[in-house]
Amino acid sequence: MSIGIIGAGALGSNLARAFAKVGISAIISNSRGPESLAGLVQELGPAIKAGTTEEAGKADIVFVAIRWVDLKRVLWGLPAWNGRIVVDGTNPVEWIDPDSPDANDPGNPLAAYGIKPVDLGGRHSSSVVSDLVPGARLVKAFNHLDVNVLHEPEVSGGNRVVFYSGDDLDAKATVRSLIAKAGFFAVDLGALDVGGPLASLPFGPLAGVSFVKV
Repeated sequence: MSIGIIGAGALGSNLARAFAKVGISAIISNSRGPESLAGLVQELGPAIKAGTTEEAGKADIVFVAIRWVDLKRVLWGLPAWNGRIVVDGTNPVEWIDPDSPDANDPGNPLAAYGIKPVDLGGRHSSSVVSDLVPGARLVKAFNHLDVNVLHEPEVSGGNRVVFYSGDDLDAKATVRSLIAKAGFFAVDLGALDVGGPLASLPFGPLAGVSFVKV
């Protein structure tokens, strides 16, 4: 199965590093074009290639690793999903300009971390993402860990735990296998409307928690 990574920030690039370590091939893309990723792909070796967002978006499994505010702009207009798998690594938060009034909003408990929650009108985040990828089989994963540790799946004599959730059993099995192949330990949190909120920033009880299976 082909793999695409949309987004080459900390999440996308560290996923690519984890994949490259075990020889998992993938195409990674960003908004600035493949040429801007020359240094990254040279670092990671032949398993990871740079491509356009459209090229990454044609893969059998597409990892979405971009900011929440960019989702609609980036995902709309990609090739028809037709049952392909989308791995949603996003969280419904927005970064705050430190000079804006939001940075000192007493009503935002996350202001000290430079983020604020996005109002989803009572929906869970993957429900919103599903609307942007009609026809895809969505699995939520890789959004709960500190992105800066993703490139080290094996640590302290064990494997970092990656929580995942989804509504399509076959898609979940495929993603679980990929998580394990990359060196992580996969833990199924159930359906999207149950597992998604458990592991999503900003208020999911498992968000930011790093477990190691020994």
